[in-house]
Amino acid sequence: MTAYHLEILVEEESMEAFLQAVLPRLLPKDRTFSIHTFQGKHALLHNLEGRLRAYARWITDECRIIVLIDRDGENCFSLKQNLEAIASVAGLLTRSQSLCRPWQLVNRVVIEELEAWYFGDWQAVRSAYPRVSQKIPNQARNPDAVRGGTWETFERILKRHGYFKTGLRKVEAARVVGTHVDPSRNRSHSFVKFREAIIEATA
Repeated sequence: MTAYHLEILVEEESMEAFLQAVLPRLLPKDRTFSIHTFQGKHALLHNLEGRLRAYARWITDECRIIVLIDRDGENCFSLKQNLEAIASVAGLLTRSQSLCRPWQLVNRVVIEELEAWYFGDWQAVRSAYPRVSQKIPNQARNPDAVRGGTWETFERILKRHGYFKTGLRKVEAARVVGTHVDPSRNRSHSFVKFREAIIEATA
């Protein structure tokens, strides 16, 4: 069954701002979405089971749930398994467990964090902040393997080119970069996995 509505759970406001800018260009015109933001990763994980139990009581065949969470240096497999277990206890069928049956929920881990998705579309960053070099920084050639923290690296690069001299304003950057992102060209593997889940749900 094709999904006409997405319920998306994220851990911070910057991801919400980014998705608000990107999703209208990724989804078919007749689809809707709601984004629910938590006060950080700990709050999302702490409240996730209760929120998913509530969804399980009313979710329809035309709705899908997407949980987006940063890896933040954790073991990706263990984090994903934890999310899968929470969904199972709540009574929801995940994409990983569906065995070709229609799934209700998909868990996606952002590696390492949202700013890696910016490095995955450097052209979008250049459109948002034109003084930044056209050349993708060496440390960002693999967007999901940026060392030393992706947001810290992104902040250093922008400061070097005269932006955010008093510190990266994450929500503002997410909104501006998201406006220029082309979902089809993003090289971040974790973004590609997110995009594929969206397309599969709404195709």
